[in-house]
Amino acid sequence: MEEMVLRGVGWVVLAVEVAAALIIAGAVAEAAWRVLALLRLRSGQGRDAAKQAARLHLARWLMVALEFTLAADILRTVVAPSWDDIGQLAAIATLRTVLNLFLEREIDQAAKKEGASGEAAARGPGGATPA
Repeated sequence: MEEMVLRGVGWVVLAVEVAAALIIAGAVAEAAWRVLALLRLRSGQGRDAAKQAARLHLARWLMVALEFTLAADILRTVVAPSWDDIGQLAAIATLRTVLNLFLEREIDQAAKKEGASGEAAARGPGGATPA
């Protein structure tokens, strides 16, 4: 019975890791498509904003993939918890959490910056709100 559970969890871990790989592959393909589309734009603020949007979109998907891989590591450790496995999981979880926090902070800062520039553009020249 225990062997059956271990085998079942192994298949679930594999499925979660495959899902993470597919998410990353799809995100990279979409980012590459966005970058290719950027080549058609002339240099300027629109191109810079599009580059930033492509980067942040990829970062969001990578955050999702990181969550999937962390879930797979947790499942793997749950079925065979040795102190070495628990230590490795703690190190991996810490690194992924720190990476996730930095990505999230960068996404939030870009969203605030984008919101501020959008408000300034909406006010029009001289800072007056268009009627």
